[in-house]
Amino acid sequence: MTHFTAALLRSVNELSRAVDALEFAPPTTHVYNPLDYARAPLELYLKRYARRGVKGLLLGMNPGPYGMAQTGVPFGEVAIVRDWLGLEAPVARPANEHPKRPIEGFACTRSEVSGQRLWGLARERCPTPGAFFEQLFVWNYCPLVFMEASAKNRTPDKLPKADCDALYAVCDEALRRFVALLEPQLVIGVGKFAEDRARTALGPSGPRIGTILHPSPASPVANRGWAPQAEKQLRALGIELDIR
Repeated sequence: MTHFTAALLRSVNELSRAVDALEFAPPTTHVYNPLDYARAPLELYLKRYARRGVKGLLLGMNPGPYGMAQTGVPFGEVAIVRDWLGLEAPVARPANEHPKRPIEGFACTRSEVSGQRLWGLARERCPTPGAFFEQLFVWNYCPLVFMEASAKNRTPDKLPKADCDALYAVCDEALRRFVALLEPQLVIGVGKFAEDRARTALGPSGPRIGTILHPSPASPVANRGWAPQAEKQLRALGIELDIR
């Protein structure tokens, strides 16, 4: 293991411990931390694909219930993580698992649409995963999944203010550490939330910050052809994916 990878893993450990120490008020009833229970595939992802001096860091909001929550990989739609990224490892279960949101790891048959769109664009435009990661790395601002008693997913921006403040303080610091290690030329928020958090956490002295449309199926704009819109935005930021 290189010093760089070891430092990334230490940073992930720090973030995992810090978020585990937080408490969240109702209506949040269940919190999943895939940095912990999905650590094995996450380590494979970091060891194989993270590199210093990457051109752009694609920064998402937090794990989706059928993406990173299952595979440990940001936007980690199961089939693409296994079949294109070539990553698969045992995934444990969170301590307080919601019966309607089981963690099945790579046996999960549900598709994460956001991940399918994001990694699908990478697979379509880049001849190999390595070619994609020569330019970009994908990470999430917040590592936690939040659910209500009904199993409804809650995004970090929908938490009570006191919970947001405590969570953002931890995640801002973790992002600063991660960016200092990765040294990207550009941080690209996948959606407005991630862009805003990057600007707040990194400030004017950090790397250049941009944004692309979030691939969520909840976005009517994204549903009108996410890939060509995102690719156009990436190109405007100086990232050219079509390198076949």
